[in-house]
Amino acid sequence: MDWINSLFTTHSSIQTVVVLSMIIACGLALGKLKVMGVSLSIAFVFFVGILAGHLGFSIDPVVLDYAETFGLAIFVYCLGLHVGPNFFGSLRHEGMSENLWSLAIIIVGTLFSLLLIPLTGVSLPDMVGLLCGATTNTPALGAATQALSHLGMSSGTVALATAVSYPLGVLGVIIAMVILRKCFVKPADLALRSVDSNDHTYIAEFEVINPATTEKRIIDVSHMTHLKFIISRIWRGNEVIVPTAETVLKANDDLLVITNKEDEGAMEILFGRKINKDWNKEAIDWNAIDTQVESRVLVLTRTGLNGKRLGELHLRKSYGVNVSRVIRGDIKLLATEDLRLQYGDRVTVVGQREAINHVEGYFGNSVKTLNEPNIGSIFLGIILGLALGTIPISIPGMESSVRLGIAGGPIIMGIIIGALGPKLHFISYTTRSASLMLRKLGLSLYLACLGLDAGKDFFGTVMRPQGLLWVGIGALITIVPVLIVGLIALKTKKFDFGTICGILCGSMANPMALGYANDTLKGDTASISYASVYPLGMFVRVIIAQIIVMFFAT
Repeated sequence: MDWINSLFTTHSSIQTVVVLSMIIACGLALGKLKVMGVSLSIAFVFFVGILAGHLGFSIDPVVLDYAETFGLAIFVYCLGLHVGPNFFGSLRHEGMSENLWSLAIIIVGTLFSLLLIPLTGVSLPDMVGLLCGATTNTPALGAATQALSHLGMSSGTVALATAVSYPLGVLGVIIAMVILRKCFVKPADLALRSVDSNDHTYIAEFEVINPATTEKRIIDVSHMTHLKFIISRIWRGNEVIVPTAETVLKANDDLLVITNKEDEGAMEILFGRKINKDWNKEAIDWNAIDTQVESRVLVLTRTGLNGKRLGELHLRKSYGVNVSRVIRGDIKLLATEDLRLQYGDRVTVVGQREAINHVEGYFGNSVKTLNEPNIGSIFLGIILGLALGTIPISIPGMESSVRLGIAGGPIIMGIIIGALGPKLHFISYTTRSASLMLRKLGLSLYLACLGLDAGKDFFGTVMRPQGLLWVGIGALITIVPVLIVGLIALKTKKFDFGTICGILCGSMANPMALGYANDTLKGDTASISYASVYPLGMFVRVIIAQIIVMFFAT
């Protein structure tokens, strides 16, 4: 039986894999159980890890630190890579308001913790430690201990206060989200209000009766307006035309136009009369509309075209085809000439069958190639992200510099590469399933290591005279601000519940709560808003920890 015991007790590479695999497998299995309709999902891995640590399971500390760092880096980088293509557009539209809500959570939590000092008798250094643990922000703890050392004050119990409040800090955000959903969320709040913004295309049919556009070339008509549109087909009597820029519009031509939804009225003014037919239904068989023209979706897998602008390919002139729209992930984009193509884009091409066959070879259209995850670029991105996280950033008035850290650097690098990679001709495409698996694998590793490390001292610390008081205070600092601001945000009706959950998780720097939100809610709105508010929220918390020490401890 010694060989069985060695699998779990003798520190080795095999024992490490066995213990972590056991924690993750049990945690994910138990996470599927529901109590009163609520399950902890991937968050259960953390608590199985705590139990395993309490029962005496351990792995080599160096390997534990490596696995925890590696898991967190994979999770946050792949998360950034996933939301990157949407990130800057989201930041322009709702990013500012999302960050303001995040700042509201941070301010309310900070003021609440300061208010608890005279009410509970906890010293300010210990309260700062509880605040850092309740908001799961270890960089803030480092900044606070450095500030205390600079003032010549003892910081011995600050780290202990953080350790005690950290586990419930992780769980508290999930508790708050469950309370909000069970007590205050209506079915309408669960609807993905941002889904419409993912479709930047609208298809409509117009009859040319405006004298200003009759007998004019399409290129001349496009110069008459600042609006973007593509004419994919022209029906002229019994003839079907795949137009080019030089095609002349005739009176009573029927045009199939792809534009933006908000520009529909302007298109009607430009061309004449809108034909009352819905061309935006999912079930339309485009190839059954007419036999002269074919519509086909081609996948861009030719690496040399990654980052090229659509207009640079001259597809109309070279092949006699039109590109009506480009589908990137879940986003439908208008195929304008200045649109920069990305590896993995699904391009809708309209034209004669033979012409499309030629374009298919030009684009690559190799689904098998696309299904192979680009692991090399992922690891290169993680290296760049970790390097970014170690850069010291000096802030005027602050004694110590601030770093983005293990979590901040990779997520920002993932966003940058996901959004700007094609401009740099960097292939960052990863299939949705591969991205989801890597994120779940990374988060599971991180939570298993985090729980295993916390478990060995958790119950002993809690049972100390101050332990239960600290646990209760930490739980309040976590839950109360999230509940207050989350409820107010919910009542404003500005965001769907998924977006609000992302703001709550990002402001509290809580990837486990984000994992729970992603597992229990539809869509990616939680991930997008999390990535939008996380960087600023992390910086503000680090700075606030130092400000509290410098201004209130003296």
